[in-house]
Amino acid sequence: MFSLAIKNILFYRSRSITTIILTFISALLFIVYVSMMDGSHDSMLKNALKVYTGPIEIYKKGYRDIGGNEYLIRDVNAITQKLSRIEGIKSYTSRYETYALLSSKEYSTASMIAGVTPEDEKSMSQLEVALTEGKFLTEDDANCIYAGEGVVKKLHIKLGDEVSFIGSASDNSFAADIFRLCGIFKTGSFEFDASSAFVSRSYFDTLTYSMNTASYINIHVENLENVDLIKEEISKLLDDDLEILTWKELMKPMVEAMKVDSIFGYISISLFFVVIFFVIMIFSFINVSSRVKEFGVLRSIGLSKSNVTRLLTYEMFILSTLAILIATPIGAYIAYYFSLYPIIIEGMSETYKEYGVISDELPFNFDVFTITWNVLLIYSLNFLSILYPILYINAFNPIEATKHV
Repeated sequence: MFSLAIKNILFYRSRSITTIILTFISALLFIVYVSMMDGSHDSMLKNALKVYTGPIEIYKKGYRDIGGNEYLIRDVNAITQKLSRIEGIKSYTSRYETYALLSSKEYSTASMIAGVTPEDEKSMSQLEVALTEGKFLTEDDANCIYAGEGVVKKLHIKLGDEVSFIGSASDNSFAADIFRLCGIFKTGSFEFDASSAFVSRSYFDTLTYSMNTASYINIHVENLENVDLIKEEISKLLDDDLEILTWKELMKPMVEAMKVDSIFGYISISLFFVVIFFVIMIFSFINVSSRVKEFGVLRSIGLSKSNVTRLLTYEMFILSTLAILIATPIGAYIAYYFSLYPIIIEGMSETYKEYGVISDELPFNFDVFTITWNVLLIYSLNFLSILYPILYINAFNPIEATKHV
């Protein structure tokens, strides 16, 4: 039966070539499209995590819902010692955040002001990379403030100008000081740039009495896919009054937006597949319907309905396998190549660079598992497309088929 299928494929060359081309295009397009979509989402996520939010953050329960000094972490050193024993954690840092009134000579604005460790932030966030004017913080900076572009605009100040600070310390007392603007950053996130300012942690701790205290602990991991496993390990070591949140919970709106984008992406590509599916099915049906007399003769000399089904299935198996064997390595190579050398969106580069942290690259994602299920899906669609032609031809009895015109 297999040999007969090969003879039929060679005899009906036009139909065979058309089926191979359609299968090749759909498999190649699906592999490349999904790779590009997944790569864009990965890039979006990594860029977002680079700005300020970490893959994992540790809070005292109640801080995110209620807030206030009662929900600060008071034993940072003890926690970080435990974190150092967990494999998969790349780095960590503690941050102390408070909200305060910042004022220039004529203007005021409410802003989050955070005490950060400058050396840690260089590797864990994009605060230094987002610098547009002045300089980034150092450990020795005293009353130096590093403010977002939006904050600077609200206060109508420039580098070197004084900014008064009035807020509360970690012990609920008043804290006040005069800072000097030493740096301006722009991350591209309007809300973040318009409401954030940073001070060296060593100086801010003396001002707000926040030594060994933190609003939360930011953790970076070696492999982003292992955040759930690392979260479980951290949970085993820490007390129950702490909550460990991954980026999926911290950035829930973005995760949901990416899911919606993926759904629309798959819907778009599905419309293309529907067209390809029906084209292949129509070609198969035309081919089968033009061979009714041939199948009638085959049935008359002893072939059963199951033999006819096997014959048509073999034909589709051979054609699909040939197309996919050609399309898969080409699609995989394209995905692999552009995962190493992302596409640069010409003309958009300078615009993106103004934001400091948003990449102008369009990377692909090379994942063997994803490519495999892409190929299997196309494979399955091809076999589904011959179901109706098989049912059609098997509906004839041998005598009817031999007399078919």
